Amino acid sequence: MKQLFLMVKDGTVKLIDTPHPTVKDNYVLVETLYSVVSAGTERSLTSFGGKNLIQKALERPDQVKKVTEKMSTDGILTTLDAAFTRLNEPMPMGYSGVGKVVACGRGVTEVEVGDIVAMAGQAYHSEVNRVNKNLIAKIPNQLTDYRQGALCALGGIALQGIHQANVVPGETVAVIGLGLLGHITSRILNAYGCDVIGYDVVDKSLPATNLKAFVNSNDENAEDITKSLTKGRGVDKVIITAAANSNAPMDLAAAIARDRGTICMIGVTQMNIDRRPYYDKELTFTIARSYGPGRYDSNYEEKGIDYPIGHIRFTEGRNIEEFIRLIAEKRADFTDLITHEIDFEKADDAYEMITINKNNERYIGILLKYSQNDSTWEDTVYNPKKSIGEKQIYVGLIGAGNFSKNTILPIMKDTGLYYFKALATTGGVGAAQAKHVIPFDYVTNDYKKLLADNEIDLIVISTQHNSHAKFIIEALEAGKHVYCEKPLCLTIEELNQIEEIYRTSDAELFCGMNRRHAPLIKQIKNNLSTDKIPAVYDYICNAGYIPEDHWTQDEKNGGGRIIGEACHFVDVLQYLDGSELLSLNVSFAQNDSFPMKDNAIITLKFKSGAIGNILYTSMGSKKYPKEQLRVFSNGGVCELDNYIKLNQYGTVKKSKMKLRQDKGIRNEYEFIANVIKGQEKNTVIEDAFINHRLLIERV
Repeated sequence: MKQLFLMVKDGTVKLIDTPHPTVKDNYVLVETLYSVVSAGTERSLTSFGGKNLIQKALERPDQVKKVTEKMSTDGILTTLDAAFTRLNEPMPMGYSGVGKVVACGRGVTEVEVGDIVAMAGQAYHSEVNRVNKNLIAKIPNQLTDYRQGALCALGGIALQGIHQANVVPGETVAVIGLGLLGHITSRILNAYGCDVIGYDVVDKSLPATNLKAFVNSNDENAEDITKSLTKGRGVDKVIITAAANSNAPMDLAAAIARDRGTICMIGVTQMNIDRRPYYDKELTFTIARSYGPGRYDSNYEEKGIDYPIGHIRFTEGRNIEEFIRLIAEKRADFTDLITHEIDFEKADDAYEMITINKNNERYIGILLKYSQNDSTWEDTVYNPKKSIGEKQIYVGLIGAGNFSKNTILPIMKDTGLYYFKALATTGGVGAAQAKHVIPFDYVTNDYKKLLADNEIDLIVISTQHNSHAKFIIEALEAGKHVYCEKPLCLTIEELNQIEEIYRTSDAELFCGMNRRHAPLIKQIKNNLSTDKIPAVYDYICNAGYIPEDHWTQDEKNGGGRIIGEACHFVDVLQYLDGSELLSLNVSFAQNDSFPMKDNAIITLKFKSGAIGNILYTSMGSKKYPKEQLRVFSNGGVCELDNYIKLNQYGTVKKSKMKLRQDKGIRNEYEFIANVIKGQEKNTVIEDAFINHRLLIERV
């Protein structure tokens, strides 16, 4: 299938071939018929992409602040590498469409294969979309012009603004900004029995938008005109739908609102509130969060857990459903707002229209129209063969998340030791983005093809933690070497299976414990001879806060942060000491503000007599370095600061500073290649088995 992406680096758009996504529990697969191009949102994104680095920085000072903070802790070059990697990553475009259901996952009961549905949020400009059941609404048979359903996300935004403003039938409502969103909002208000006064800098009124009046926003008498239309009172409610880089809509809203009126923002403008009119009239200002309750809630949008209707009448999904009801019952009609239909293959024309518009075409709603494509349902996309270096290791990658795209692929490629044969992933977006980074020979949504590929030497696994054990076991059984990002598994039963199969296999197994390979860690071991003289270790990880609903916090999917990440730090101390890890104990902090199990002290004892302490916390400041290690041994001390700086204290103090943070990932990949080629022995995996067993038993 094809999917449209924005190249953030230069503002161009590109259609990328990628395997269609596979269906999951609580999701449906939808073959897209139409998707809407949002002139406001997508124009601003393409405009941002077309700017140079200085212009981008001036427009997003918030991001510049994050970059400078990261530089102070992670180093200049590391930060710049990360920033440029993000700029080079394609961004999926689109968020609202209509299409035909072609597959339903478990838990989907309200639609079936063949139904036409409106879809929002996860509705990209893509020939096939995988959409959660909470983000779709069935198009009833009586609605023959189902193109209007493609506007459902905008309808949801309008409805959420109306709900947030507490609009009552019979009220007079001002709509500031008569673009596509403004007209949709006005027509829904008409359907609910409200008088609507429209405001804009030019007259964009339409016959089918039944305005009580149109008022030019720049008219210095706009306030007086409004009072003349409302018996001198002012409007009851104001909904700002404008997209403007000024505070003028906010100032106008305050001027035209009646005493104790309400102003709701659903557009994008400056929001500087002048205290005087707000105080004099006791105005209420509110902002609507996109399509409604459920937006940005992973439990709702990803797990499919709906909010009880007795507690929340209009959720994100029920707003979409209500929008479709208004159209189907002919209470509102938006047909004339669709001014252009452009073939998906010619999406460039749509973006030219909303940006440069050299032909000065008048447009309101632009739809991309999708036609049948023979390649839409191919589960594998092939690329031309690339040149292969001598003795390169053939890699098959399962999973295309951020760590794969931003770390594994670029660093593996940079070593020159690996040839990227295939990528398997269940989602179209990640596959296309990873494919943009590395041109694999083929990309597929069926991981078993990688296991059956006789040319692939090494399977790399970078998926959600709960799937690691399954992929490791199947890959080892297929005779493949395996490199799995930590952790190996989440349960003792899984660990036992992995160990049993590994010990009977000729293949090698590696776990992504890269920090033991870091140059500064190796230097500490050499300087203090920690494998010969017992030491005391103190490792601090200022991990940062991650919300409770993030998948890594879910013990079923992510295993929690201690198993998922703290295993790194246990492994570092295992490497430094070199003797058997005899005991490991975990104590969690009790803090009602941080209810997740991600604030802990882990104490270790080694056969050598050495002891260690790992402090893992989410309570600290981002401005404080993420990782610090202090090692005390035989009259000497080594102090590691975030893998950038190393201080050694002995008879004299010595310091070593790096411009680029080096956590040993490249060295790890070189080690993996050497083991596979028979040049080194794999002794590392035994430490991983031990620390996984102890952590899983204690957490």
